Amino acid sequence: MKYAKIEDGCIGCGLCESVCPSVFRITDRGLAEVYGEITGENEADAYEAENGCPVGVISITED
Repeated sequence: MKYAKIEDGCIGCGLCESVCPSVFRITDRGLAEVYGEITGENEADAYEAENGCPVGVISITED
C-alpha cells in the first residue's frame, strides 16, 4: 500500500487538491492535508501532485 505525507512548509497553493482531490484537500486553515487513500485509480494523480508541489513537501511512500 502507498501512503502520502505532507511535511511542514505547505504554502496552501492548492495544486495537490486540484490534481488529486481524492487524496488531498485544503483545510480551513488554508493548508493541505492527506485525507484519502492512494489507490490504483488515483496513484498517477498522487504522484503528479508530489512532483508538482512547488515547495516539495509531499512524499509518497510504500509500506
